[in-house]
Amino acid sequence: MDHAPPLPAGIGLRARHLDEIAAQAPAVGFLEIHAENHLSGGPALRKVERLRRDHALSVHGVGLSLGSAEGLDAHHLGRVAALVARLQPQFVSEHLAWSVVGGAYLNDLLPLPYTEESLDVVARNIERLQAALRRPVMIENPSGYVAFVQSSIPEPEFLAALAARTGCRLLCDVNNIFVSGCNLGFDPAAYLAALPAAAVDEIHLAGHARNDADGEVILIDDHGARVSDPVWALYRAAIARFGRRPTLIEWDTDVPALDVLLDEAARADREAAAAMTMGKAA
Repeated sequence: MDHAPPLPAGIGLRARHLDEIAAQAPAVGFLEIHAENHLSGGPALRKVERLRRDHALSVHGVGLSLGSAEGLDAHHLGRVAALVARLQPQFVSEHLAWSVVGGAYLNDLLPLPYTEESLDVVARNIERLQAALRRPVMIENPSGYVAFVQSSIPEPEFLAALAARTGCRLLCDVNNIFVSGCNLGFDPAAYLAALPAAAVDEIHLAGHARNDADGEVILIDDHGARVSDPVWALYRAAIARFGRRPTLIEWDTDVPALDVLLDEAARADREAAAAMTMGKAA
């Protein structure tokens, strides 16, 4: 991506909003679908194809299991590649996580230790994915709840190494950085500073929940609320570091009315513009 002035902020495309977006054609920058929701085709995918005439699309994978030492599932990879070829989206992304073991798919994005060995595994899987798609993909930083004592590479350096080795791009999920920082005790601002700015092509924003675990507050990346004020502040810091980047509002649980998503996207545009103005003034 050439980092030209980006589209306005986008929103995650959910089933309840398909017809409403088709009817209203709201002024939203782009629409993101989860790849695994559309691998079998059907009426919903045909509606997505029609929306593609008026909106840029993003395909976001949640099940390729890039951290799997067993490698990528060839059948699943083929179906994702066929979807991407059919839709020709502007953006394609996946997670730095694993979710498959012994042929069993686990309904979660699970963490991996950040070691030289796992770096080799993930890099090999990303190279295979990019070869199948014939394009670079963006890799998203995960939300963290546990850390491995075996990890010898800080997460942002691990992501930077993947970008340098494979030519992949990075998707900076600002909410995930904030959640992980609170749960694991690191400084989110320092994490941002360690990411290679030139490799970041997109930003995600979402809400999170606060849970009490035996008297300790744990943040859960549930995508079920408006973006919190501390995450907006971190977003402004991200824009100050990376410049304007395409930004997506994620909302996957307790999905609200379309107007709420559009309002969050409009705020993202305002926050980004303000951050750029302050950066120039400084």
